[in-house]
Amino acid sequence: MIRLKFHPTRDYTLAALTALAFAWIAYIVPDSGPTALDVAVRAFIHSFASPALTAALKVVTQLGGGWFLFPLGTLVVLALYSAGRRREAALFTVAVLGANILDEAMKLVFHRTRPDPWFDYPLPRTYSFPSGHSFVSFCFYFALAEILVGDEWPRSRRLAVWIAAALFTLAIGLSRAYLGVHYPTDVLAGYIAAVAWTTVIRIAHHTYWAPV
Repeated sequence: MIRLKFHPTRDYTLAALTALAFAWIAYIVPDSGPTALDVAVRAFIHSFASPALTAALKVVTQLGGGWFLFPLGTLVVLALYSAGRRREAALFTVAVLGANILDEAMKLVFHRTRPDPWFDYPLPRTYSFPSGHSFVSFCFYFALAEILVGDEWPRSRRLAVWIAAALFTLAIGLSRAYLGVHYPTDVLAGYIAAVAWTTVIRIAHHTYWAPV
């Protein structure tokens, strides 16, 4: 998003394709109830349910919640400002705060009701589509990874950071479907929206904000 080399054709194409993919999912999902894909994926996920996995995913899901990401994000922004990396602090803020705003707006537009939760997990009062945990955590952890990774780092070290960001994000999305507070299509839509949003930020950065 920030340091990833800008390729106009690739980035404009990616933004368009992910926007179309999100629009298609938004079109096929009902306002209430699951799709056939949701039913199949939910059944598969719960085929390996266990008390230990449930306890673990109840912890993992908190890593994508606002009570955790907001203070951590505040620390990241303050650290960047203190280090003189104000441009990166601004871009990180736009990525994460913008994702939160877009998520809340899209929930109100699509107003898809949530599924019944499993494992006595409390059901959030907001709408279901898209998954905010998936959308925001993707933007947060991948933006953080891009800030942390140094150009001088060995390839293996850089790859390890990106893999960690991906695993964090995937685990959070899995936890939302596993606990029953989102349909799998909500989670998928959240990831697609995040790719579209971060790509738009990269385009805007290199078009309007990049140093001359």
